[in-house]
Amino acid sequence: MSLKTYITTLLLFTAFIGVSQEVWTLEECVDYAIEHNLQVKNTAYNNESSRESYRQSVRDLLPSVNGSTDYSIRYGRSADPQTNDFVNTQFFSNNYSLNANLDLFRGFQKLNSIRASKFIYKATQEDILQEKFLLAFRVMSAYYDIKFFEGLVANSLEQLEISQGNYDLVQKQVELGLMAGADLYEAESNLLGDKLLLTQNRNQLTNAKLVLIQEMNLTEVSDINLKESLEETMVNEDVALDSLYQSARGFVPLVKSQEYRVTAAKKQLQATRGGLFPSLSLFAGYGTSYFETNVDENGNVIPFRTQFSDNTSKFVGAQLNIPISNGWSNHSRVKQQKIAYMQAKNNLEIQEQELFQLLQQLVQDNRALIAEFEQSAKQVESQQIAFTIAQKRYEKGLINALELFQAKNLYGVAQNQNLQVGLRLKVNQSTIDFYNGLSIFNIN
Repeated sequence: MSLKTYITTLLLFTAFIGVSQEVWTLEECVDYAIEHNLQVKNTAYNNESSRESYRQSVRDLLPSVNGSTDYSIRYGRSADPQTNDFVNTQFFSNNYSLNANLDLFRGFQKLNSIRASKFIYKATQEDILQEKFLLAFRVMSAYYDIKFFEGLVANSLEQLEISQGNYDLVQKQVELGLMAGADLYEAESNLLGDKLLLTQNRNQLTNAKLVLIQEMNLTEVSDINLKESLEETMVNEDVALDSLYQSARGFVPLVKSQEYRVTAAKKQLQATRGGLFPSLSLFAGYGTSYFETNVDENGNVIPFRTQFSDNTSKFVGAQLNIPISNGWSNHSRVKQQKIAYMQAKNNLEIQEQELFQLLQQLVQDNRALIAEFEQSAKQVESQQIAFTIAQKRYEKGLINALELFQAKNLYGVAQNQNLQVGLRLKVNQSTIDFYNGLSIFNIN
């Protein structure tokens, strides 16, 4: 089977398989990955927990109400609840109580705790978005890695076809006695080298697909087919670092999350300081009891309903608590929370610094990749012309197989470099577009 027939059959077979398999776009890969990623789900659970903590902090403003009951049997020498005399008898009793407590003032601790838990809840919402964005970038990187290795495979097939054609040409020339047998060995060596390179590139393509499958958490599959065509790489040289940072600073979830945590730490500090102030609360209660020893003048046990009504007691009052010392524990908690607040502010500055440095690197890489892409495109054109000339000279016997092999390899290397730089530039500029606020991912 000739190489052209082999390639045609391979392409038809691939197309046939593609009919029955799903073809994924980048957006579909990102959407599927976000929906099925376990780490995103875990971050969502943290958000649910924070939301419940926030709701509970609001409910803490409600009065605290507790009810209790008990049933006891007394043996031996016990105090008679009716006469308070000690008697040697066995009897049972049960008690019922209902108590309520309402804080009137606690140094605004509860209000500040509500605000703190609310900002923590908002921070965890941003954490979910941050986890989604990180996953989306990993999927995008894996997606374009596949495209790169698909390009390498295509280039390898092209190089293999050229080597096969040269081998067939040399074989005929040797049969006609126009070339020596050594030339055939050299052509065969080049052909085998290109076959090995094709196998290596296919293996790397398989590994790249595995990375994407794992990032997507795509189960029960060992292969994935991506949309063949890619948009042409758009060269955007006009990227201002200052405006890019201002745009990114306003919406990047990691920074916004830390901003919320700074505010939460401030509110928590205010809540902790509230523990230094006096607190005032109201309390009330209702209680009753039943005793087997409560009897009437005829010696009959008074019925439960009557005792429940007659033994009723009620109380209401207010309590003022003034912290004086407590081992200086309240002041220590305030100092610790102040340190936590300062640390949260410092972490925000770290995030801002890391964001600026990341954008600085993206802008610099953008300039470098644009220059490399333009130069590599020119190099491809130059090496293609040089290889075409070398091929014609080889067919006329003006150069040997080694010189042709070198020209072919230089052409292949130039193609691969241009492909790699082009995809790196696309990923870099897509990342810049994201930080400019453009919607490159369909993420809410």
